Amino acid sequence: MEFIVEIDKMKSIYRRSYLIDRSRHENDAEHSWHIATMALFLSEYANERDIDLMRVVKMLLIHDLVEIDAGDTFAYDAEGHKTKAEREEQAARRLFGLLPKEQGEESYRLWREFEEEATPEAKFAVAMDRLHPMLLNYFTQGAGWKENGVSSEQVLAYNRKIAEGSERLWQFAQNLIRDAVAKGYLRP
Repeated sequence: MEFIVEIDKMKSIYRRSYLIDRSRHENDAEHSWHIATMALFLSEYANERDIDLMRVVKMLLIHDLVEIDAGDTFAYDAEGHKTKAEREEQAARRLFGLLPKEQGEESYRLWREFEEEATPEAKFAVAMDRLHPMLLNYFTQGAGWKENGVSSEQVLAYNRKIAEGSERLWQFAQNLIRDAVAKGYLRP
């Protein structure tokens, strides 16, 4: 129960992406729910046809729990990324340590699998995690991109990993980026 109560804190961690209605920034819990739901409905676009979708969903629901301690590191924050791995590792050990041993070990392994991006499931999960903020930015006319001075080169470079999980969704994302530049939502 201590773990269950602790993870409620995800609702208070705000990201840089706005909700599509632009009423406020999205929180981590909303992000995790949305990308897990995306995986359910977009799994047919995964590069690997036989992915374990339950494993993908589990990864997506737990991978950002570490942000309870480590905070959210903005995708385009080069300085923040220098200490991200260490901060998140410490957080993972503490948070998953609140669970019974077997559950804690499984959660830690799933979190590591996501971070290492070595399995087809992790690659598809990462694709969902990268695609989601792009959708929010595009459908808010680039609100978060503009606010943070993000360029199309940065978006392309950071999100190339989508292709490792889904070539078709990467094609879609590239078209979205081109259209965002054409509409003035994103700097060239």
